[in-house]
Amino acid sequence: MADSSARQPSMLQALLPIGLLVILLAFSVYLYGSDSSYGANQIALVICAAVALLVGLRNGQTWKELEQGVVDGISIALGALLILLMVGSLIGAWILAGTVPTMIYYGLQILSPEYFYVATCAICALVALSIGSSWTTAGTVGIGLIGVSQGLGLSMEVTAGAIISGAYFGDKMSPLSDTTNLAPAVTGTDLFTHIRHMVWTTTPALIIALIIFTFMGFNSDTEQQVLVLEDTLKLLDDNFNISLWTLIPMAVVFVMAFRKVPAVATILVGALLGCVIAVTFQGNVIEKFIGGDRVKCERSAVYSCEIISYESESENAKVTLGISFNNSDQTLTETFVLEEGGEKSFETSEGTVNVYSHGDFMTYLSATWKSMFSGFSASTGNDEFDGLLSRGGMISMLNTMFLIITAMSFGAAMEVTGLLHKLIKTIIGMAKSTGSLIGSVLATCIGMNVITADQYISIVLPGRMYKAEFKRRGLDAKNLSRTLEDSATITSPLIPWNTCGAYMAGTLGVATGAYWIYCFFNLLTPLVSFIYALFNFKISPIEGDEVDG
Repeated sequence: MADSSARQPSMLQALLPIGLLVILLAFSVYLYGSDSSYGANQIALVICAAVALLVGLRNGQTWKELEQGVVDGISIALGALLILLMVGSLIGAWILAGTVPTMIYYGLQILSPEYFYVATCAICALVALSIGSSWTTAGTVGIGLIGVSQGLGLSMEVTAGAIISGAYFGDKMSPLSDTTNLAPAVTGTDLFTHIRHMVWTTTPALIIALIIFTFMGFNSDTEQQVLVLEDTLKLLDDNFNISLWTLIPMAVVFVMAFRKVPAVATILVGALLGCVIAVTFQGNVIEKFIGGDRVKCERSAVYSCEIISYESESENAKVTLGISFNNSDQTLTETFVLEEGGEKSFETSEGTVNVYSHGDFMTYLSATWKSMFSGFSASTGNDEFDGLLSRGGMISMLNTMFLIITAMSFGAAMEVTGLLHKLIKTIIGMAKSTGSLIGSVLATCIGMNVITADQYISIVLPGRMYKAEFKRRGLDAKNLSRTLEDSATITSPLIPWNTCGAYMAGTLGVATGAYWIYCFFNLLTPLVSFIYALFNFKISPIEGDEVDG
């Protein structure tokens, strides 16, 4: 919020960064399409943050105050950034361990293509309801279901929509969820009153979403899916050790999440357990994954080496090595057989070249480490299958993290300059009836998700600002807490630069712009809430008060 000694911003100033953001994002999407989130959107957000800060400087705020406000805003997202890094490492480790391939393998056999979308939504709803986390649900069961959909030849975009719909229903209705506890705490009602009141808007939205997913499943090409299914099952069986033991990391993650162990610790333990399972059950996978990386040249200032080809032959490997010398144009190519853990030397005019092969311990350590930081890479020769399982690693989350940091910078700039407060105050002043008041809360929370890029801010800030107005009009606090969840919680994964939207896109491997239209539950819930408000249906007054329509 702007310093009291500074001038209060005008409505035109408050709208300037928002209008510019809309224009820049439109150009970004026009120029780069689905790749706009890989840099162009980040630049747009930085420019608009700078404009907001310039407005603050013009109104008399100091640079130190503005800078600290932006730093504080970014710090709110640090927890989400750490979780993203851990999820990236978990995905890579779980693929190497066979956890994800096993989930896909059994999912392909159990789930019928016709009912896949509706089953996906229902499964994710139950898991999220049990553990209280949409992020953990998407990062565990969701990853497997995305793989199953690709294995069945179904739409990954629709599947992502079904995963997110189910995950956010469970997250919203679970007493274990952080947002479900936050909303009533901010508004001054109790948890279970809040949950009971949400049933009225949440249940119709979920039922309609399930019906839509059911009809979409019936329209899929079953004959083509059977052929894809058989090929995928064979490739999984040929390239991984499919075993229920590989699901141990997922079971441990669920137990830890249910017991409310912090998310970063839970996911890190899941990733490390995946590494243990990989070493125990997936020796052949590790050997193929590491390949020529287990062969190294002794460090030298005279020459450098490149592995041209590597063919494993039991305990030996046939290696073709390219050697280039730093002080001359001379290059050599040597083909030789190298024992596991063995060494080889070559005499050249520039000196001796020493080559060695890692033993099992270093190979396994290298493979698990590599899967966690750069992800797993499949090389079966089947492009679709390789694309399915070539994922994960901390590196895969870096672009998503850049998007979150720049989005939080923009939101923080809008807040510290008072521009955000000006917008919300104007919206509150325009709400005359109960219906328009609740509609303004819905619009404010959705707008906050766009501007601040964080669902927690989108719950807390409007909750505080509308609380007194709801009380003044004789409306029970549970109406406000429900409306906050119907909008702030539910729409957060639909915005590409919001922490939730960026997380879902990074975790599921489907762009937010591609899946949002299929998040039927998330799209319907605010609509149901608004319809209830228009007809004053299930809008509870404070006991003893009457509510004007």
